[in-house]
Amino acid sequence: MLKRIKGRLLLILLVVTGFAGTLNDSTLTKEERKLAINQLKDTKTDLLKSIRGLSETQLNFKQSPDRWSIKECFNHLTLAEAGFWEMLETSMKEHAAPEKRSQVKISDEDLLKRITDRSVKAKAPEFFQPSKAEWKSMNEAVTAFKSSRSKHLKYAKTTTEDLRNHFVQLPFGWIDCYQFIIFISGHNNRHTQQINEIIANTGFPKS
Repeated sequence: MLKRIKGRLLLILLVVTGFAGTLNDSTLTKEERKLAINQLKDTKTDLLKSIRGLSETQLNFKQSPDRWSIKECFNHLTLAEAGFWEMLETSMKEHAAPEKRSQVKISDEDLLKRITDRSVKAKAPEFFQPSKAEWKSMNEAVTAFKSSRSKHLKYAKTTTEDLRNHFVQLPFGWIDCYQFIIFISGHNNRHTQQINEIIANTGFPKS
């Protein structure tokens, strides 16, 4: 009886103070979660489809000596996939900082457009260069990518962390950690486009 009274008093206190309706406000909305999951799923599917059945000759073809091959694109992408996620995890270990919200100047939609726009060129940092990859074969790199993406999808499906009030600084400015997940999927899409451009090249080997 005493426990029941205490429980009711606690509920009344939550309602009066306004906390009853805001305890979960810091978690993702259904729409945000759905977008993140779909982006991670769809870009994974498109990437793996783009390289399916390619020979070693095709994987190593370069449009010019200073351009990446498909294998190099994939190695860079897989390195970045893991590296970006380490950045996200580091940010999430810090205290939430809602006071930084005003420093985010880009919407989710504009961020996705920006990262997938291949007309805007960018140079990958040294630690994400394909030469830094240690996988001995394309199959090893594909396995590493699939493992990372499975982990990221599981997180997007289940997390209740306050992604909107943790932040990461990129060269073009601050974004929140939810946006960083969108950025990761967009980066995936960007390099899938690049792979498809290589395949469409007139000099691309037929086998």
